[in-house]
Amino acid sequence: MDPPVDFEGQSYRDMIAKSLLNRGNNKRLKAAIEKAKRGEPVTIAYIGGSITHGAGAIPLPENCYAYRSYDLFRKRFASSKGSPIRLIKAGVGGTPSELGIVRYDRDVLRDDTENPDIVVVEFAVNDAGDETRGNCYESLVLKALGGDSRPAVILLFSVFLNDWNLQDRLAPVGWHYDLPMVSIKDAVVEQFHLARDQGGVISKRQFFHDIYHPTNSGHQIMADCLDWLFEVTDRSAPDEEDVLTDKPPLIGSDYVHTRLLDRQNGDRIAQIDTGGFRETDTDLQLAEMDDHDYGTPQFPHNWMHTAGSGEGHFTMTIRSKRLILVFKDSGSSDFGSSEIRVDGKHKLTADPHEVNWTHCSAVILYDEPESGQHTVEIRMAAGSEHKRFTILGFGYVL
Repeated sequence: MDPPVDFEGQSYRDMIAKSLLNRGNNKRLKAAIEKAKRGEPVTIAYIGGSITHGAGAIPLPENCYAYRSYDLFRKRFASSKGSPIRLIKAGVGGTPSELGIVRYDRDVLRDDTENPDIVVVEFAVNDAGDETRGNCYESLVLKALGGDSRPAVILLFSVFLNDWNLQDRLAPVGWHYDLPMVSIKDAVVEQFHLARDQGGVISKRQFFHDIYHPTNSGHQIMADCLDWLFEVTDRSAPDEEDVLTDKPPLIGSDYVHTRLLDRQNGDRIAQIDTGGFRETDTDLQLAEMDDHDYGTPQFPHNWMHTAGSGEGHFTMTIRSKRLILVFKDSGSSDFGSSEIRVDGKHKLTADPHEVNWTHCSAVILYDEPESGQHTVEIRMAAGSEHKRFTILGFGYVL
């Protein structure tokens, strides 16, 4: 048995302090803190993968790091118990920033009904499969920074049991724009390999629920690391100049203006013939959003091919520079593969069993410097004509 974690001790505080990778330009974060102190509404948003969703926390809604750090911010800065500090939690398991850029308007801005003051971005353990190798991540960061409310953007780097994350790829984006950055890897990994009498604070068994996700103690540490940034920012002098977002991007900004196209709005954006993809899939990936204890279906406005749909294929003609397809992965044998063609040429075969559990998969269909008219055809692959396949939606850039 590992000895209990001393959450009040000096060694714990020293470990938390190591997480502050960069204090960053504090103008926007200071502004949010001052708003809270004045009793004005402040909204803190979180976007990321399953760790931001709260996986490993029990019960999830109140013990995930997002809720706990929001609650610490509220207790530290709200002028009264009734101060309107609002939480937006938009974590979806198994998804990279390639999907986050598609979801941002819907899940963080809530289709322009929300204006967050702080946005925490957590994709450091999800972006290994990002086809753009950081372009979508930097685009997401710039999309958040460019919001009407001019929010503070915090980059959060979580870590897996094997001490791995993509901090080396993603942190340079934060240095480039001088953003606040919090590294859970920097806080905990070194001390994992030390005994308690040598400076160890928490063991891997205590921090990790499984090989990917934190326990309640791990989520508490993540929240305390963010709280340390809040504390350091509060007692620091404010920066006079704002974050510079008009400089050339470090990796790329090609996906900043990505918008979601689905069954709800598709006919207003593109010419669509659903063909045999005329049903709607209701067996979808669920995620507890905000502080909810119930799961919200992801991409409910979709197009599904079923066994009785026949051979008719889905066709969409759209004018755009870039297009991301989002389709459903599934562990069910009822689902089969689809062949994707762009402008008559085979692009890829989408296999819903590549991951083999119900979640959202994003793939880039094209990425071009100029906008042009393109036709996308999706048909069931040979041998899968009588199986299911769900097109969850598309992310497009005009």
